[in-house]
Amino acid sequence: MMRRSIRHYLKATVSPEAQCLHRTFSLWSMKKEPELESALSRNRRWVVNNQIKNIILRYPNEEIPIQALQKKFKTLDLQGKALNWVSKYPCCFEVHEGLCRLTKRMMNLVHEEQSLKDSQEPVFVRRLAKLLMLSLNKRLNVLKINELKRNFGFPDDYLIRIVPKYPDLFRIVNESGRRSSMEVELVHWDPDFAVSSVEASARKLGTRPCFSCFMPSSWVKSWERFREFDSIPYVSPYLDPRGLMEGSKEMEKRNVGLVHELLSLTLWKKASIVKLGHFRREFVLPDRFNVLLLKHPGIFYVSNKYQIYTVLLREAYVGSQLVDKDPLVVVKEKFGELMQEGLHEYNQRRRLVNLDKMRKKGVPLTRVDEIKGRRRSREISDADDDGDNKLGGLLDPEERKRFYKVLFDDDAS
Repeated sequence: MMRRSIRHYLKATVSPEAQCLHRTFSLWSMKKEPELESALSRNRRWVVNNQIKNIILRYPNEEIPIQALQKKFKTLDLQGKALNWVSKYPCCFEVHEGLCRLTKRMMNLVHEEQSLKDSQEPVFVRRLAKLLMLSLNKRLNVLKINELKRNFGFPDDYLIRIVPKYPDLFRIVNESGRRSSMEVELVHWDPDFAVSSVEASARKLGTRPCFSCFMPSSWVKSWERFREFDSIPYVSPYLDPRGLMEGSKEMEKRNVGLVHELLSLTLWKKASIVKLGHFRREFVLPDRFNVLLLKHPGIFYVSNKYQIYTVLLREAYVGSQLVDKDPLVVVKEKFGELMQEGLHEYNQRRRLVNLDKMRKKGVPLTRVDEIKGRRRSREISDADDDGDNKLGGLLDPEERKRFYKVLFDDDAS
């Protein structure tokens, strides 16, 4: 009965086009769009390799005994031998006398990323300040920030290395003394920071602030609703929402603007809806957060790829390509390219060895070619751990583009 009433509510408040959902409310998302789904692709192999990279860097001399790495495999939810795994990525890892370390090329990228993070400190400071300015009480729980810190590109040590360096902007608050209640509070309101990406774009163009909308022309009713929504004056997400009436059109305008601004501050212009929902109280988001997103299909794209509910900012992408890439995104893509290169090299070497063995056994050449083709198909399938291999695996040019769009979270969520 409850599910029926929810569906009835959605039908009454959301446009037919935005109702391109699964039959059950538990899997609410829009109709799948292949290019945007590609932009949301996550390759589990890189998530794991990124974790291994961080584990190695934390060990003395930045090398770890294979036996110790084997024990870590349980925490990475992996089975099999650690040595076999790292051997598949010769461009990333090398093993010498029982110790695993990063290759010179991998270390060069690590240093490049770290140097970039150091130079981007003012960007991180501005980004953190804007997040606090968006919140109702100008303070956010540290544990909650940490859930999304990689989305915003914050360094792991931002709390001890960056925040204390800017006492004129931030301070740490912990009224109860418990670690779970530690918060970062904004000390000074900077009006230069209180400009949303929508307002910044409008200033450049000399137009009024408004949202970009991307929908098929056939979505007639959704376009009508968007034009009605667009006619409402823009409400800055940095405005104190306590002056707005709950449920009003102005409040909806503000809420859409706030989500838009949050996504604009992320590296990949996308975020987990569940994690954003953890900030519902701090950002004064509506209880039916999912309904808010689904009512605006021309601004947001909602997906449940890998059973992880994600919202993506449509205007930030052309096809599956991110339009404006943060420098950190560029260096992270280099990590992906290096891993893909190593995996391809490993697969080629293994294929040649296996073919040589079959020839020595006297297997006919035609049979060898047949087995070779079969193995190649298996390797392509194995190379893509996403479970959605419609684009052809890592050896396919289109899959390479998708591959570089992986998430670089330390956790796999």
